[in-house]
Amino acid sequence: MNRLPPGAHFTSDIPARMDRLPWSAWHARVVVALGITWMLDGLEVTLVGSVAPVLSEPDTLGLTDAQIGAAATAYLAGAVAGALVFGRLTDAFGRKRLFLVTLSIYAGATFLSAFAWSFASLAVLRALTGAGIGGEYSAVNSAIDELIPARLRGRTDLLVNGTYWLGTAVGAVLTLVLLDPRVLPHVIGWRCVFFVGAVLGCVIMFLRHHVPESPRWLLLHGRVGEAESVTSLIERSVAASRGGRLPPPGPPRELEAKGHVTFGAIARVLFRLYPRRTALGLALMTAQAFAYNGVFFTYPLVLVRFHGVPPGRVGLYLIPFAIGNLLGPAVLGPLFDTVGRRPMIVATYGTSGVLLAAIGVALTQDVFTATTQTVAWCVVFFVASAAASSAYLTVSEIFPVELRGMAIAVFFAVGTGAGGALSPLLFGSLVQSGRPSSVAVGYYIAAALMLAAAAVAAWLGVVAERRSLEEITTDR
Repeated sequence: MNRLPPGAHFTSDIPARMDRLPWSAWHARVVVALGITWMLDGLEVTLVGSVAPVLSEPDTLGLTDAQIGAAATAYLAGAVAGALVFGRLTDAFGRKRLFLVTLSIYAGATFLSAFAWSFASLAVLRALTGAGIGGEYSAVNSAIDELIPARLRGRTDLLVNGTYWLGTAVGAVLTLVLLDPRVLPHVIGWRCVFFVGAVLGCVIMFLRHHVPESPRWLLLHGRVGEAESVTSLIERSVAASRGGRLPPPGPPRELEAKGHVTFGAIARVLFRLYPRRTALGLALMTAQAFAYNGVFFTYPLVLVRFHGVPPGRVGLYLIPFAIGNLLGPAVLGPLFDTVGRRPMIVATYGTSGVLLAAIGVALTQDVFTATTQTVAWCVVFFVASAAASSAYLTVSEIFPVELRGMAIAVFFAVGTGAGGALSPLLFGSLVQSGRPSSVAVGYYIAAALMLAAAAVAAWLGVVAERRSLEEITTDR
């Protein structure tokens, strides 16, 4: 089909038509096919976290606590690199093409992780797995935001991001079986857990072939005819599933075909047009990445080292932890569309910071058992999970469509690199010290970052609830 040249101006009602659609079975299928990315990430982190104590045994890989933390950092470093590379490609070549490529990389690298023979081989394979997941974030989050109606975007994004913890729960259940020496010896069981992610990735590949390209991405690349065809197909699917006529759309908007967006243009948008939004995104992403990755990657080690939990039973404590994290976005998510983004982000980040500091104080007083510490984390991360999910929602909706994938990638990369990649190394070393008071220092740092992010959100927060993506980017 003919394409409009870069710089061409035109009007289209496609954004309004997409935003006026009622929720339908079509939207549910899209959310399942794309949102499964978060479940995969949760599965991966849980598998590695639960396997970590087993990997320190001499008849497996014989890793030290510091090496286990370094393997987690390798996964996160790979995710950073994958986000940057594939974030750029998803803006250039489309959401659909890239979320199929990144899923293939993830499935292949996860499968090969089962055959690691040393710390070095495990670290390399975890980095490749992370690259696939990092690339997924850009392509998938962009597609979801562009396909979900504006009035439901907040709760849908938070619910999708919260499915990370469904993956955590699944991983915890699997490790209870596969790491039980009565079922499989540890020397075999730890390898089997990695096959699960590969199998799940192959199943998802089939589902994703039925997800269309984003009409908004097509419009911004001048492919107006294709965008019209895709939108009409979506409308027919929604109307058929709803059994009635669709409501009328809003007025058309004037748009510009962007074509290829240079790195210079991306930098100009981030640092000249929207410097306040850039600062907001960096604060939110860095704080949540440090808190989550530091606490969760080393939580199994804390259970084993400080509370004497057998490695094969760690999953029992991760399941309620995961349920609390899953419920947070599900329960609090609708408030981000009704009460509003800014007040809810401030409330969830601020509350999380206070609770993290309280956990640190309690840890130094030696008042926790394995059970009570798990209950405490369930309370903290019921709130913190919604906060972390809102960070991804924020950076995916406040920048223009033509560079949305790259914007998500940049904030994910900087936040994860500055907060997430360093925190497992730090917390791993703190746990290895054998002193609860040392681990508490890590919790205090995480608390301070969450409270600082809450302050930034109160100052720089964007009113995005129930507004179209195109409308949000007209503000300065």
